[in-house]
Amino acid sequence: MTAAARVAIITGAASGIGAASARQLAAKGWRVVVNYRSSRAAAEAVVADCIGLGGQAIALQADVGEDAACRALVQAALEQYGRIDALMNNAGDTKVAPATDLDALSGDDFLRLYRNNVVSVYQMTRAAAAALTASGSGSVVNLGSRAGVTGGGTSTAYAATKAAVHTLTKSLARVLGPEIRVNCVAPGYVDTDWHIRGRGREHADKARAAMIAKAALQKVATAAEIAEMCVLLLTSATAMTGEVVFMDGGVHLA
Repeated sequence: MTAAARVAIITGAASGIGAASARQLAAKGWRVVVNYRSSRAAAEAVVADCIGLGGQAIALQADVGEDAACRALVQAALEQYGRIDALMNNAGDTKVAPATDLDALSGDDFLRLYRNNVVSVYQMTRAAAAALTASGSGSVVNLGSRAGVTGGGTSTAYAATKAAVHTLTKSLARVLGPEIRVNCVAPGYVDTDWHIRGRGREHADKARAAMIAKAALQKVATAAEIAEMCVLLLTSATAMTGEVVFMDGGVHLA
Protein backbone atom coordinates (compact mmCIF):
# COMPACT_ATOMS: atom_id res chain seq x y z
CA MET A 1 0.00 0.00 0.00
CA THR A 2 1.30 3.47 -0.83
CA ALA A 3 1.53 6.15 1.84
CA ALA A 4 -0.98 8.19 -0.17
CA ALA A 5 -3.62 5.56 0.55
CA ARG A 6 -3.16 5.65 4.30
CA VAL A 7 -5.25 7.61 6.78
CA ALA A 8 -4.49 8.79 10.31
CA ILE A 9 -6.68 10.42 12.97
CA ILE A 10 -4.83 12.65 15.42
CA THR A 11 -6.78 13.95 18.38
CA GLY A 12 -5.96 17.36 19.77
CA ALA A 13 -4.00 18.16 16.63
CA ALA A 14 -4.54 21.92 16.47
CA SER A 15 -1.21 22.62 18.16
CA GLY A 16 1.91 21.17 19.71
CA ILE A 17 2.89 17.53 19.25
CA GLY A 18 -0.36 16.65 17.50
CA ALA A 19 0.06 19.39 14.92
CA ALA A 20 3.71 18.49 14.36
CA SER A 21 2.77 14.84 13.85
CA ALA A 22 0.06 15.79 11.38
CA ARG A 23 2.54 17.80 9.33
CA GLN A 24 5.12 15.00 9.31
CA LEU A 25 2.57 12.40 8.23
CA ALA A 26 1.30 14.71 5.49
CA ALA A 27 4.86 15.21 4.26
CA LYS A 28 4.99 11.42 3.83
CA GLY A 29 1.82 11.56 1.74
CA TRP A 30 -0.67 10.44 4.38
CA ARG A 31 -4.24 11.70 4.61
CA VAL A 32 -4.72 13.22 8.05
CA VAL A 33 -7.79 13.94 10.16
CA VAL A 34 -6.91 16.92 12.36
CA ASN A 35 -9.19 16.70 15.37
CA TYR A 36 -9.86 19.69 17.61
CA ARG A 37 -12.24 20.48 20.45
CA SER A 38 -12.52 24.28 20.25
CA SER A 39 -9.54 25.69 18.31
CA ARG A 40 -11.08 25.62 14.85
CA ALA A 41 -8.90 28.32 13.28
CA ALA A 42 -5.70 26.69 14.54
CA ALA A 43 -6.84 23.28 13.28
CA GLU A 44 -7.62 24.69 9.85
CA ALA A 45 -4.16 26.28 9.76
CA VAL A 46 -2.64 22.84 10.43
CA VAL A 47 -4.76 21.42 7.59
CA ALA A 48 -3.43 24.11 5.27
CA ASP A 49 0.13 23.20 6.30
CA CYS A 50 -0.54 19.51 5.63
CA ILE A 51 -1.89 20.22 2.16
CA GLY A 52 1.08 22.46 1.44
CA LEU A 53 3.39 19.59 2.38
CA GLY A 54 1.78 17.29 -0.18
CA GLY A 55 -0.73 15.40 1.92
CA GLN A 56 -4.49 15.58 2.29
CA ALA A 57 -6.15 16.74 5.48
CA ILE A 58 -9.44 17.77 7.03
CA ALA A 59 -10.28 19.34 10.38
CA LEU A 60 -13.03 17.63 12.39
CA GLN A 61 -14.41 18.88 15.68
CA ALA A 62 -15.04 16.42 18.52
CA ASP A 63 -14.76 16.39 22.29
CA VAL A 64 -13.12 12.98 22.64
CA GLY A 65 -14.12 12.76 26.27
CA GLU A 66 -17.61 11.98 24.92
CA ASP A 67 -18.10 8.47 23.57
CA ALA A 68 -20.69 9.53 20.99
CA ALA A 69 -18.30 12.20 19.71
CA CYS A 70 -15.53 9.61 19.32
CA ARG A 71 -17.78 7.34 17.30
CA ALA A 72 -18.97 10.26 15.17
CA LEU A 73 -15.36 11.35 14.54
CA VAL A 74 -14.39 7.88 13.32
CA GLN A 75 -17.50 7.67 11.14
CA ALA A 76 -16.78 11.07 9.60
CA ALA A 77 -13.21 10.01 8.84
CA LEU A 78 -14.45 6.83 7.17
CA GLU A 79 -16.99 8.77 5.13
CA GLN A 80 -14.28 11.15 3.96
CA TYR A 81 -11.43 8.72 3.28
CA GLY A 82 -12.88 5.20 3.44
CA ARG A 83 -10.33 3.73 5.84
CA ILE A 84 -8.30 4.36 9.01
CA ASP A 85 -4.78 3.02 9.36
CA ALA A 86 -3.48 4.91 12.38
CA LEU A 87 -4.78 6.66 15.47
CA MET A 88 -2.79 9.05 17.63
CA ASN A 89 -4.42 9.75 20.99
CA ASN A 90 -2.79 13.08 21.64
CA ALA A 91 -5.58 15.18 23.17
CA GLY A 92 -5.09 15.93 26.84
CA ASP A 93 -5.59 18.41 29.64
CA THR A 94 -4.07 19.41 32.96
CA LYS A 95 -4.52 21.60 35.97
CA VAL A 96 -1.37 23.17 37.35
CA ALA A 97 -1.23 22.60 41.09
CA PRO A 98 1.70 22.22 43.50
CA ALA A 99 1.97 18.65 44.78
CA THR A 100 2.67 19.95 48.28
CA ASP A 101 -0.76 21.58 48.48
CA LEU A 102 -3.25 18.75 48.87
CA ASP A 103 -6.14 21.22 48.78
CA ALA A 104 -5.17 22.52 45.34
CA LEU A 105 -7.01 19.69 43.56
CA SER A 106 -10.63 18.66 43.93
CA GLY A 107 -12.28 15.37 43.15
CA ASP A 108 -13.83 17.07 40.13
CA ASP A 109 -10.35 18.03 38.91
CA PHE A 110 -9.31 14.37 38.98
CA LEU A 111 -12.49 13.28 37.20
CA ARG A 112 -12.11 15.94 34.49
CA LEU A 113 -8.48 15.03 33.77
CA TYR A 114 -9.24 11.31 33.87
CA ARG A 115 -12.06 11.88 31.35
CA ASN A 116 -9.93 13.97 29.00
CA ASN A 117 -6.62 12.09 29.32
CA VAL A 118 -7.58 8.44 29.87
CA VAL A 119 -11.21 7.73 29.03
CA SER A 120 -10.74 9.57 25.72
CA VAL A 121 -7.92 7.18 24.78
CA TYR A 122 -10.06 4.14 25.50
CA GLN A 123 -13.11 5.50 23.72
CA MET A 124 -11.24 6.61 20.60
CA THR A 125 -9.38 3.31 20.35
CA ARG A 126 -12.62 1.37 20.76
CA ALA A 127 -14.37 3.50 18.15
CA ALA A 128 -11.56 3.03 15.62
CA ALA A 129 -10.70 -0.62 16.37
CA ALA A 130 -12.78 -2.21 13.60
CA ALA A 131 -11.40 0.14 10.94
CA LEU A 132 -7.84 -0.26 12.21
CA THR A 133 -8.23 -4.04 12.08
CA ALA A 134 -9.60 -3.86 8.54
CA SER A 135 -6.60 -1.82 7.39
CA GLY A 136 -4.35 -4.85 7.88
CA SER A 137 -1.63 -2.84 9.63
CA GLY A 138 -3.38 -0.74 12.23
CA SER A 139 -1.37 1.28 14.72
CA VAL A 140 -2.22 3.36 17.78
CA VAL A 141 0.10 5.77 19.56
CA ASN A 142 -0.90 7.24 22.91
CA LEU A 143 0.69 10.29 24.52
CA GLY A 144 1.93 9.54 28.00
CA SER A 145 4.40 11.50 30.09
CA ARG A 146 7.50 11.13 32.22
CA ALA A 147 5.21 12.40 34.98
CA GLY A 148 3.35 9.11 34.77
CA VAL A 149 6.42 7.36 36.21
CA THR A 150 7.91 10.02 38.47
CA GLY A 151 4.67 11.44 39.90
CA GLY A 152 5.90 14.93 39.03
CA GLY A 153 4.67 17.19 36.25
CA THR A 154 2.07 19.92 36.41
CA SER A 155 -0.01 18.25 39.11
CA THR A 156 -0.60 15.01 40.97
CA ALA A 157 -3.83 14.48 39.04
CA TYR A 158 -2.05 14.89 35.70
CA ALA A 159 0.67 12.42 36.72
CA ALA A 160 -1.92 9.87 37.81
CA THR A 161 -3.75 10.08 34.48
CA LYS A 162 -0.56 9.60 32.50
CA ALA A 163 0.37 6.54 34.57
CA ALA A 164 -3.06 5.21 33.64
CA VAL A 165 -2.35 5.88 29.95
CA HIS A 166 0.85 3.84 30.20
CA THR A 167 -1.02 0.89 31.70
CA LEU A 168 -3.92 1.27 29.27
CA THR A 169 -1.43 1.10 26.40
CA LYS A 170 -0.23 -2.31 27.59
CA SER A 171 -3.76 -3.57 28.17
CA LEU A 172 -4.90 -2.54 24.70
CA ALA A 173 -1.77 -3.92 23.03
CA ARG A 174 -2.44 -7.30 24.62
CA VAL A 175 -6.01 -7.60 23.36
CA LEU A 176 -5.80 -5.82 19.99
CA GLY A 177 -2.83 -7.74 18.59
CA PRO A 178 -1.91 -9.10 16.18
CA GLU A 179 -3.95 -6.83 13.90
CA ILE A 180 -3.30 -3.57 15.77
CA ARG A 181 -0.11 -2.36 17.44
CA VAL A 182 -0.48 -0.03 20.45
CA ASN A 183 2.45 1.98 21.80
CA CYS A 184 2.99 5.07 23.90
CA VAL A 185 5.39 8.01 23.75
CA ALA A 186 6.15 9.62 27.10
CA PRO A 187 7.82 13.03 26.78
CA GLY A 188 9.34 15.12 29.50
CA TYR A 189 9.28 18.90 29.20
CA VAL A 190 8.47 19.85 25.59
CA ASP A 191 9.17 23.30 24.17
CA THR A 192 5.62 24.42 23.37
CA ASP A 193 3.38 27.20 24.66
CA TRP A 194 1.38 24.59 26.60
CA HIS A 195 3.59 25.23 29.63
CA ILE A 196 3.29 28.99 29.27
CA ARG A 197 -0.51 28.80 29.10
CA GLY A 198 -0.62 26.58 32.17
CA ARG A 199 2.11 28.07 34.33
CA GLY A 200 2.78 31.55 33.01
CA ARG A 201 6.00 32.64 31.31
CA GLU A 202 8.12 33.03 34.45
CA HIS A 203 7.30 29.63 35.97
CA ALA A 204 7.49 27.90 32.59
CA ASP A 205 10.97 29.31 32.00
CA LYS A 206 12.10 28.13 35.44
CA ALA A 207 10.75 24.63 34.81
CA ARG A 208 12.44 24.54 31.42
CA ALA A 209 15.80 25.58 32.86
CA ALA A 210 15.50 22.97 35.62
CA MET A 211 14.84 20.19 33.09
CA ILE A 212 17.79 21.25 30.92
CA ALA A 213 20.07 21.18 33.98
CA LYS A 214 18.96 17.61 34.81
CA ALA A 215 18.98 16.22 31.27
CA ALA A 216 21.86 14.09 30.04
CA LEU A 217 21.43 15.76 26.64
CA GLN A 218 21.27 19.22 28.25
CA LYS A 219 18.17 20.13 26.25
CA VAL A 220 14.42 19.85 26.17
CA ALA A 221 12.65 18.38 23.17
CA THR A 222 10.68 20.27 20.58
CA ALA A 223 7.23 19.19 19.45
CA ALA A 224 8.74 18.14 16.12
CA GLU A 225 11.25 15.85 17.84
CA ILE A 226 8.52 14.09 19.83
CA ALA A 227 6.44 13.86 16.65
CA GLU A 228 9.28 12.04 14.89
CA MET A 229 8.95 9.15 17.36
CA CYS A 230 5.15 9.18 17.18
CA VAL A 231 5.27 9.00 13.39
CA LEU A 232 7.87 6.21 13.49
CA LEU A 233 5.61 4.13 15.73
CA LEU A 234 2.55 4.88 13.62
CA THR A 235 4.14 4.07 10.28
CA SER A 236 6.76 1.40 10.94
CA ALA A 237 8.26 -0.36 14.00
CA THR A 238 6.10 -3.28 12.95
CA ALA A 239 7.48 -5.70 15.59
CA MET A 240 6.81 -3.33 18.47
CA THR A 241 3.72 -3.15 20.66
CA GLY A 242 2.87 -2.44 24.29
CA GLU A 243 5.90 -0.22 24.79
CA VAL A 244 6.24 3.13 26.56
CA VAL A 245 9.07 5.14 24.97
CA PHE A 246 10.54 7.89 27.13
CA MET A 247 11.76 11.07 25.45
CA ASP A 248 12.97 13.41 28.16
CA GLY A 249 16.56 14.04 27.10
CA GLY A 250 17.75 11.62 29.78
CA VAL A 251 16.20 13.42 32.78
CA HIS A 252 15.01 10.03 34.06
CA LEU A 253 18.67 8.98 34.38
CA ALA A 254 19.42 11.70 36.91
